[in-house]
Amino acid sequence: MEYLGFDFTVKPALPGTDILIAELADAGFESFEETDTGCKAWIPARSFDQQSFDAIPLLMDNAYSIEYKVEMIAHRNWNAEWESGFDPVVVDNCIIRAPFHEAVSGYEYEVVILPQMSFGTGHHETTSLMVGKLLTMNLQGLAALDMGCGTGVLAILAAMKGAGPIWAVDNNANACENTLENCILNKIPDITVKNGDAAVLQENQFHVIFANINRNILLADMHTYFSALKPGGRILISGFFETDIPELSAACVKLGLNETDRKQKNEWALLEYTK
Repeated sequence: MEYLGFDFTVKPALPGTDILIAELADAGFESFEETDTGCKAWIPARSFDQQSFDAIPLLMDNAYSIEYKVEMIAHRNWNAEWESGFDPVVVDNCIIRAPFHEAVSGYEYEVVILPQMSFGTGHHETTSLMVGKLLTMNLQGLAALDMGCGTGVLAILAAMKGAGPIWAVDNNANACENTLENCILNKIPDITVKNGDAAVLQENQFHVIFANINRNILLADMHTYFSALKPGGRILISGFFETDIPELSAACVKLGLNETDRKQKNEWALLEYTK
């Protein structure tokens, strides 16, 4: 498969680069590499849509200066190259590693993730925030939903902490396949993996919902998450910047949710609400 490779120069680089990567992911870009001046991003050539690219908000934001170069790249073993830079991640008493890493003792939880370029390896601040919060929660016997599951790391960790039944949902078919692979690697066969968006939830009810997505999807689907949350249940949201907190908080409060926790790491944030 041929890919288009973009090399972006972003001024100011922060927080512009983080915002650009999030918006490129929404436009179908599959993998990213941060650089000193911005980032590199790749998308299958057959998936690239010029109209969607031109509509990326940051490219039209006069507060940022963005330049880029594009090249066509022949087929390569992208996963092998990406995996070569994948290091284990430690969050409190949990280690997240790949199958090609040696097992390390001394951690209460060990989650094995075959990356496959899916989001959610623990390296990103929002996944780290979610994992850290999840580790503090009593999930025994609770029905859980990992919305925007990526690698399935949150669903798998929730299962290790006794949650069940568990759903893992993602609108990316490759992410769903990756989640299924990771469930097998961790010997957790009972997670229900669904390819789709919030519409697949229908009448299902959960005690706890993890939604590590992005601001726009959270705002659009929050009412559906609210309907899927049992009374007294908790929803954890992340995938957005601390500057997005007021808008997301207003949307949650309007539905009748009560904020019960708030955490930040660098410019990224996590909010917890109770119904």
